[in-house]
Amino acid sequence: MIRETVLYYNPNKAAHAVKLKSIFVRMGIRIKNVTPDQVHETVGYLAGMPGFEISEKTAGSAPEEMNEEMIVMKDFSSRRIDELLLSMRRAGIPKIALKAVITEYNSGWTFSKLYGEIKKEHEQMSRSQTQ
Repeated sequence: MIRETVLYYNPNKAAHAVKLKSIFVRMGIRIKNVTPDQVHETVGYLAGMPGFEISEKTAGSAPEEMNEEMIVMKDFSSRRIDELLLSMRRAGIPKIALKAVITEYNSGWTFSKLYGEIKKEHEQMSRSQTQ
């Protein structure tokens, strides 16, 4: 059985993290905490996907602009994503703006590249909604 996994990046140690992680556990979702010193690894490596290895280069910590919380989902169906988001709303967890699903295309990106792309998309969508 394929087990759903969430890569959870929480650079500011959000107060709701414990509540969020309890939702993951209750739903049977594996949690992989991504630390600032791991953001230069590929998404595939962090998610434990076959064929991805640890980066050869020694990277420092996350760039300063990586200051928002982000969740990246692996092996989720649309229904399970909806269940997770509903559970988060019901628990009163503030909306996490940066969310992504691992794809064949982005699994080879570094976590920091995925973060940058998702943040850019979110900002563009937010701008278009206010116009």
